[in-house]
Amino acid sequence: MQLPKFLLGDNTDFPDDIFIIHTDYPQFIINLVNDEIEWLEDVTGENEDELTNEINDLIEQASSFYDREMERYKE
Repeated sequence: MQLPKFLLGDNTDFPDDIFIIHTDYPQFIINLVNDEIEWLEDVTGENEDELTNEINDLIEQASSFYDREMERYKE
């Protein structure tokens, strides 16, 4: 099965939160309300500067994904 790079998630236990799940390496869930990240796999041992840049890029991609999805819901 091929999964999309990002998935949108919500949960009635957290009614004000918006979750984006990143399914590629490094897998994580980000709460867009407070930018808190929960890592689903170990990312230690990586080049720290490279990893920081990659994470920042992925967070921007997750935000863009959310904005795109919300625009599509409006249509």
